Amino acid sequence: MEHPVPNVAVVVGAHGVIGRNLVDHLIQLGTWEVIGLSRRGGASAGRLRHIAVDLLDESDVRAKLGELDGATHIFYAAYQDRPSWAELVQPNLAMLVNAVTAVEAVAAGLRHVSLMQGYKVYGAHLGPFKTPAREDDPGHMPPEFNVDQQAWLEARQIGKSWTWSALRPSVVCGYALGNPMNLAMVIAVYAAISRELGLPLRFPGRPGAYHSLLEMTDADLLARATVWAATEPACANQAFNINNGDLFRWSELWPAIAGWFGLEAAAPLPMSLDEVMSDKEPVWNAMVERHGLIPTSYREVSSWRFGDFVFGWDYDVIADGSKARRFGFHDFVDTKAMFFGIFEDLRARRVIP
Repeated sequence: MEHPVPNVAVVVGAHGVIGRNLVDHLIQLGTWEVIGLSRRGGASAGRLRHIAVDLLDESDVRAKLGELDGATHIFYAAYQDRPSWAELVQPNLAMLVNAVTAVEAVAAGLRHVSLMQGYKVYGAHLGPFKTPAREDDPGHMPPEFNVDQQAWLEARQIGKSWTWSALRPSVVCGYALGNPMNLAMVIAVYAAISRELGLPLRFPGRPGAYHSLLEMTDADLLARATVWAATEPACANQAFNINNGDLFRWSELWPAIAGWFGLEAAAPLPMSLDEVMSDKEPVWNAMVERHGLIPTSYREVSSWRFGDFVFGWDYDVIADGSKARRFGFHDFVDTKAMFFGIFEDLRARRVIP
């Protein structure tokens, strides 16, 4: 008896918060072979194979991805950081182009390319923008690599048998070490060090940010939405905002987070975490030793620049998630429970005390 050929997913950026959780979800579904691409690779096991590849090196990409002739889906979640918005465009567009071009050249059965974006499409990173943002909102003045990536993908898809989708989450929260955009880790380590130093937990962002209306996107929820959009025919060539489905203000959530860590929430105090936490590596190393934590370097757990970025939003950062619901995706997550679940997981893994 012949068995059907499974879906073969190429997850580009397999070690980030988004990619790691997407890989786990695909494996759990049991109907996918998964190939994870990243710069550092990883241990392959069962239905998962890791490939170490430099996506900015065209020859390396062709050599490593030229064997992926069975690929049916590309899930693109890679990202390289740069000092300025303009500098982000070239490398992040090049990585997408190199990956898709190499796989498409050999994978005759390619069915879908999924692109991970974010609210930068709406200008959320620039300042107060129209909210709730919707997928058909007009664009803003470039540079913006998310927009360039989608434009390239749309043009590339014309006349092809495969389709594309674009997922636009808010800040994505989940487990991953060594990631530059990991808000849950920022909060957890900041709270753990505050407790170690006998301090209350103070919100460090801009004064107005404490009362702005925000939303988050759980990494597991995003993984489910990503696979749904990639396999539901009605979602072909569409973009979707994906968020937890609830809204919050730090002024309400922060005291609850402090309480979870057994801390008092003192009055907010605007400060740059990148600056005030820059000398805390000795404190962290002592904590690892004293509490018997897994030996994790301070660099792997500190994403202070990203924390400063998010805590600097003194304006509403929300998008309308109803399009995904209209198309059939109805999952939702309670944001406070999401944060507490991630903190529990970090504690269970012995990353934080």
